[in-house]
Amino acid sequence: MVQDVQEPSDAVTDAWVRLIRAGKEVVGQIEAELKGAGFPSLSWYDVLLHLKRRSDGRATPREIEEEVLFEQYNLSRLLDRMETEGLVRRIPYPGDRRRQLVEITDEGRLLQRRMWGVYGPAISRFVGGRLSDGEAEQLAALLLKLMHPENA
Repeated sequence: MVQDVQEPSDAVTDAWVRLIRAGKEVVGQIEAELKGAGFPSLSWYDVLLHLKRRSDGRATPREIEEEVLFEQYNLSRLLDRMETEGLVRRIPYPGDRRRQLVEITDEGRLLQRRMWGVYGPAISRFVGGRLSDGEAEQLAALLLKLMHPENA
């Protein structure tokens, strides 16, 4: 049985296109700021922040993959590079030799703080400089509805 699918309205299609384009544009601008300051990409920051926020500074690769903001097509390779740079280390998972934890190092904590010195002001410039606080709150509320339709 083929279900009758309703086509999206022009307004919904426009919202979708602008959502994707705006996200790509702002992320691109922030990535350029980080690169210009000699820092790695947002994905590195994202992993470091996730680990830093954990009480023990540790997470499984699966937990990292589920929590980070940016898509990780090859998290293992990213973690390899970050480990080579001394930002994280892999340690055995207690009681399960087949699993591992990823732990942030002091160097990783330092890099995350240094990157925030560029990232935070870039968010202010590319989002806060274009939206009032009221508009930002409204946009955040609208996006939350897309993220959690059960709360709409």
